[in-house]
Amino acid sequence: MAERGLRKKLVGTVVSNQMEKSVVVLVERLTKHRMYKKYIRKRSKYMAHDPLNSCEIGDRVRITECRPLSKNKRWRVSELIERNPIKS
Repeated sequence: MAERGLRKKLVGTVVSNQMEKSVVVLVERLTKHRMYKKYIRKRSKYMAHDPLNSCEIGDRVRITECRPLSKNKRWRVSELIERNPIKS
């Protein structure tokens, strides 16, 4: 697929794959508190398109920003970084 401009890329963990061709990815980031200068872990959940239904819960994936695919999906799974070592 040809690159079209700058698109955001995030790395996260799959927390839900119960939908058809969709997964929910949890992305964690560290931000510094303004006053106390302590690092705080913030989390965001993104719904991503998984056309092959290949992702399982616990997998590390890279997601890429794309055009709106549905009401909530604006991200696409671009690569599977690491499989979940513990199969449930």
